[in-house]
Amino acid sequence: MAGERQARLADRIRVILAERLEKGLRDPRLGFVTITDVRVSGDLQHASVFYTVLGTEEERVSSGAALTSATGMLRSEVGRQLSTRLVPTLEFIPDALPENADHISALLREAQERDAEVAKLASSASHAGDADPYLRQEEDDTPA
Repeated sequence: MAGERQARLADRIRVILAERLEKGLRDPRLGFVTITDVRVSGDLQHASVFYTVLGTEEERVSSGAALTSATGMLRSEVGRQLSTRLVPTLEFIPDALPENADHISALLREAQERDAEVAKLASSASHAGDADPYLRQEEDDTPA
C-alpha cells in the first residue's frame, strides 16, 4: 500500500514540476530541462528529482544551479497542487541516462564491428586438422 502511494505521489510531483518548468522560470541559467524520474522516500518526506539537460556541460551545470536556487519556489508550487499534509523536500539530481546511453551505444557499435571482422575471417577460413579421407572417397563414388 505504501509503495503504491509513493509511486502515485512521485508521478504527481513529476507532472507538477514538468508543467512548471514548461511555463518557465525567470532564471536565464535554466536550459532545456527534462524531469526523467522522481523517487519519494518511504515516509513521503523527501523527493529525489532526476533531470537531464540538453546541451553542453556548461549548460548542464548552470541549469543545475538554477534548479537548486529555485527549489523553494518549486516546492511551494508542489505544495499548492498536492493534497498532502506535509510537502516533501526536493533534491535535484542530474540523471546520468544520456551518458550511459552513449556509452552503451559505443559498446554495441564496437561489438558489431568485431562481429563483422570475425565473420569476414570465418568466411575465408578452412577447418583445422587433416582432411577427412572418407569425404573425398564419397565424392569420387558419385555417378556423373
